Amino acid sequence: MSAITDKRALAEKILGRLHEQGHTALFAGGCVRDKLRAVPPKDYDIATSATPDQVLQLFPKTVPVGAQFGVILVIEEGTPFEVATFRTEGGYQDGRRPTHVAFANVQEDAKRRDFTVNGLYEDVVKGQIVDFVGGRADIDRKLIRTIGDPEARFLEDHLRMLRAVRFDVQLDFEIDPPTFAVIQRHADLILKVSQERIRDELVKILTSPFPARGVRLLDKAGLLSRILPEMEVMKGVEQPSQYHPEGDVFVHTLMLIDGLSSAPIELAMGALLHDVAKPATFVRAPDRIRFHGHDKKGADMSRTILKRLAFPNDQIDLICSLVAENIRFKDAFQMRVSTLKRFFSLDRFDLHMELHRLDCLASHGNLDAYEFCKKKLAEFAQGPPPPLRLVTGEDLKKMGYSPGPEFSRMLRAMEDAVLEGTIRTRDEALAFINQHYPLSGGQAK
Repeated sequence: MSAITDKRALAEKILGRLHEQGHTALFAGGCVRDKLRAVPPKDYDIATSATPDQVLQLFPKTVPVGAQFGVILVIEEGTPFEVATFRTEGGYQDGRRPTHVAFANVQEDAKRRDFTVNGLYEDVVKGQIVDFVGGRADIDRKLIRTIGDPEARFLEDHLRMLRAVRFDVQLDFEIDPPTFAVIQRHADLILKVSQERIRDELVKILTSPFPARGVRLLDKAGLLSRILPEMEVMKGVEQPSQYHPEGDVFVHTLMLIDGLSSAPIELAMGALLHDVAKPATFVRAPDRIRFHGHDKKGADMSRTILKRLAFPNDQIDLICSLVAENIRFKDAFQMRVSTLKRFFSLDRFDLHMELHRLDCLASHGNLDAYEFCKKKLAEFAQGPPPPLRLVTGEDLKKMGYSPGPEFSRMLRAMEDAVLEGTIRTRDEALAFINQHYPLSGGQAK
């Protein structure tokens, strides 16, 4: 039995327990949508007539994650399932969460949901799909449409504007034109949504099968300039035509993202931000257009953006490294072996390679540096990694050197020699130190 089938079986046990006690209980939302699309659901949500208190009493392992909104997590054999009481909602004063909830019937529960494709239920006992909102027809038409008046739905919960784009690219559907027009009209409201919520939706858009389409939709909707104003200023920024025949910085960035599909978020954000500093560093020099220092400034700007969006620190570090180091590939042919090996030792160098490849394909199309690095990586992988620390700081002190800034320079030079293959043993490393850093009065000259 597969893990997915297993999960459904566990969810059906919860349905069965609720039915035994006389409650209505149905699968709801995305799992029903995915079943109709012949896609294995990742999760199974349950909607029921049972109140939160009744759910808490019925199941031994529960977590009241949103009891005030009628939502309880039921843990079945270690797997959590969201069990929500049929409800209506109102008073969305913050544009995100309702101020009051009233328990209701399934028809009313369907009407409070966001999009028709998410407003479906499955009655496992009767073997029927329950559809009060036309969701089944919209799945057949591949259409993202709000339940009821789109204006009311987006004023209730502003995040739904981003969710519409996310479902478009995740499901490969199209947003209903009247629904999209309302998003365009109310794009400013996204500024009232927390950065964490925006980040979560942005991540899902960028790691979807169609991230470039998602960015174009965000731009057309007016959402991109609100959540990432740094991208808006890329438009119209010229680039040297011999390297970038494709057009301005914004066009190039979108073409690069066209090469992504279901990519890791670090690569996707690195692609989105790799040229973020070009507008700020643009200089029209006598010979050609230049962007002096856009790699370092881009990493700094990316860090500010990613912190604003509340990305985790480890992801921030990797994304900023992708932005900062991408320009170094053009110098790979001239790098010393030691420099090249250090370059290859960057964390997740596979992502660095892929970003460079996509960058080239979205511009001049020359993959010489990519192929060179690929060849050298394979070549270096044939031998065991060299023991870099043949000599340590403690060894240097025993040799009579005084601790100080020179220590790191001496050790770095010795490690470079190891990487170059000119030093292979500890004795050779000690001889290297003595030769290149002779002592004079207890200090290296």
